[in-house]
Amino acid sequence: MTALRDHVIPRPEGDLHVHLAGESGPPVLLLSGAGLDNALLSWHHLIPDLARDHRVIAPDWPKQGRSRPWRGRAGHDVLLRTVVDVLDDLGVERAAVVGLSQGGALALATAIEHPERVERVVALAPAGTLSFPPGLHQLLWLTARVPLLSRTLPNLVFRSRSAVTAFTRRALFGDAGRVADLDGIVDQILAEARAGNAGSSDWQNDSIGFRRMRVNLRPRLPEIRCPALFVQGDRDAGVPVATTRAAAAAVPGARFVVLPGRGHWSNRESPDEVNALVREFLDG
Repeated sequence: MTALRDHVIPRPEGDLHVHLAGESGPPVLLLSGAGLDNALLSWHHLIPDLARDHRVIAPDWPKQGRSRPWRGRAGHDVLLRTVVDVLDDLGVERAAVVGLSQGGALALATAIEHPERVERVVALAPAGTLSFPPGLHQLLWLTARVPLLSRTLPNLVFRSRSAVTAFTRRALFGDAGRVADLDGIVDQILAEARAGNAGSSDWQNDSIGFRRMRVNLRPRLPEIRCPALFVQGDRDAGVPVATTRAAAAAVPGARFVVLPGRGHWSNRESPDEVNALVREFLDG
């Protein structure tokens, strides 16, 4: 890992921690996923690659990584404001924004709500475009509303290394056998889980209403005018290929790349391939 600098942005709810790398070059904002993720987990391989000739900015979301403790909920509006606050605090007028899962949703939302701040956008297996059939939707809504299901039980289960290993293999990767640093990933996820962050995020819980999704970016995706790249593993357990393909088709001129055999964390499963895709797109 390249040398990192830690930057702290005081907020009324708590301190927002931002990892910085690279001394010069075009700025790139990296937005991680939800739950058991954090900035250094998502971007372990991409940060040093881009830092060679980019100014890399990777915040820990509120209640995640080093951005703890945090008071109050960190729903969609709070996270969207967090993106702008980070750019403002660091004096960055425009940046390329790369996001995974929850971070992918916020990358797209920033390109929609603040187009003047986004030079290019990369969405890896983005949330914010999902829908679920009746029945399953209501079950997910109920899970999000009951702390026992959304937080207490996951925090109990994921204190076990064996449970974290099984989850990592089945839920995050298409083929865990190709992940050279799997044990290190499990160690990092276990540390995040034991810090009390094994449950679904406020963003995930707040994004689903009883009848429909409260966070649904699909109708506004055509408003995105900056260059866009969507990347999706075809063995993703959480985000279907068809969903991301449709999202990419809604963005004018967007590029869509399917990674065969890869799962949700393609950036950790095939880092060289994903790094090359991101770098080619950012430098294009």
